[in-house]
Amino acid sequence: MTFVARAATTSDVFNAIAEPQRREILVLLRVGERPVTEVAQELGMTQPGASKHLRVLREVGLVRDRRVGKQRLYALDASGLRPVHEWAGGFEQFWNESFDRLDEYVQDLAQARQED
Repeated sequence: MTFVARAATTSDVFNAIAEPQRREILVLLRVGERPVTEVAQELGMTQPGASKHLRVLREVGLVRDRRVGKQRLYALDASGLRPVHEWAGGFEQFWNESFDRLDEYVQDLAQARQED
């Protein structure tokens, strides 16, 4: 049996955001900087758990941090989502074409009803 090595979570944006709590953290950080204690409290997780998720997000370039006194503030770095955006954008043409076909079908139905 052959096994394909998975990219380490800490080096791959797709693996990092596959974890639902990490996606929740990203949504929370869209509003602005937050300390780890606030992230943990808002999302109902332990501080060590939140710290672990924030570390992974920082290592893949989705979160940046800065020290303010004894506190570390975390902020979203959305530029790290570029690979996800580019990948998902490849499906945009598919959806646009599907919606165009649906629109044509609905217009054909409406025209057929008017002719009846």
